[in-house]
Amino acid sequence: MKAIVTGASGHLGANLVRVLITYDWDVKALIHRDTRALEGLDIEQVRGDILDVNSIKNAFHEVDIVFHLAARISVIKRDRKQVEEMNISGVRNVIDSCLSAGVKRLVHVSSFHAHKQEPLNEVLDETRPLVNSKNYPPYNYSKAEGEQLVREAIKNGLDAVIVTPTGIIGPHDFQLSHFGSTILAIANRKLRILVDAGLDWVDARDVSEGMINAAVKADSGDKFILSGHWVTLRSIADYITEYMNQSPVRIVLPFSVARLFAPAVSAFDRIRGKRQLFTPIAMNELNSNRRLSHEKASKKLGYEPRPLKETITDTLDWFRENRYLENETGVRTNG
Repeated sequence: MKAIVTGASGHLGANLVRVLITYDWDVKALIHRDTRALEGLDIEQVRGDILDVNSIKNAFHEVDIVFHLAARISVIKRDRKQVEEMNISGVRNVIDSCLSAGVKRLVHVSSFHAHKQEPLNEVLDETRPLVNSKNYPPYNYSKAEGEQLVREAIKNGLDAVIVTPTGIIGPHDFQLSHFGSTILAIANRKLRILVDAGLDWVDARDVSEGMINAAVKADSGDKFILSGHWVTLRSIADYITEYMNQSPVRIVLPFSVARLFAPAVSAFDRIRGKRQLFTPIAMNELNSNRRLSHEKASKKLGYEPRPLKETITDTLDWFRENRYLENETGVRTNG
C-alpha cells in the first residue's frame, strides 16, 4: 500500500509514519516547513501546503490512501482566523485533491472536541452531535466544520472514514504539542500548581494503529472514536514526578478557582513570551466529557489503548533521549 500523510512532521504524523514503516507501507510525507520529525526515515518527502490546492494535487497522484492529519491546534481565541482557515478550507482542498487524483480512500482525523460534550453524565460515542456554533472555541468549531465537509463528500461518492482521537500524548513530539509541553513543564519543575481536572488521554501510537486499521478494515463512511483513559492532571503529575524521582506537586487548585484566574495567567505568560498552557479555552477543554467510548473501534478495528503509565514513561524516555529534560539545578542533563 502507498500512502501520503499530511501533517507528517507533527506529533501524530511522526508516530503514524513510523508505524506505517513497520508495516512495510510505501510512505510519502507532505511537508510544509519543519522536517525534524522525519529525519533518517526511509520515506519520500514532498513539499506542499494544504491551503494551496495546486501544491497538493500532484502529491496525491498514484497513492492508495490519504491520511489527513494537518491541522491548526490552538487554545487561544485570537487565533480563530488561522485555525478556521487550516481546519476548514484546508479540509476542502484535501477533499478536492483526493477526488482529482482518484485516491482509493481518505482517512480524516477529526477531534473529540468537535463533539458537544454535554450531557457530561452520558457516554459520548460516535452518535453524539457535533458543535454547530462559533460560540464554541475556534478549534472545536473548525474541526466540526471540517468533519461535516468530509461527511458531505462521502454522500457525494468519496470513499472516506473518520477517526476521532482524544488528548494525544506520546513520544516523537519534536515540535512540542500542547500536552507534551505540559508534561515537560511538570518534569522540569516549571509547573508547580495544578488544576483539579482531567482529560481522556490517548497514546499517539495507538491512534496511529487505529488509523491504519480504519484504512484497511472500515467501511466507507465509518467513524471511530479513538479514546484512551480519563485521568486527572494530578495523577499525570504523580506519574511524572515518580519517574523523575521528585517530590509530588502539592498545590492543586479547585477547577472554579483556576478558571477564574485563567485569563490573568494566560496574559502574564503571553507578556513573558512563554507558551500559554492554561488559557480560558484550555480550562474549558478540561471540563470535557469523561465517558468517551471506543467500543466501536475495539469491535471493528481491534483497537485497544495501552496503559497510560506506559505512555507517560515512554514519552519521558523520549524527552530524556532528545535532551528536553533538566536536572535539579535547571541545567539540561544532556546538553
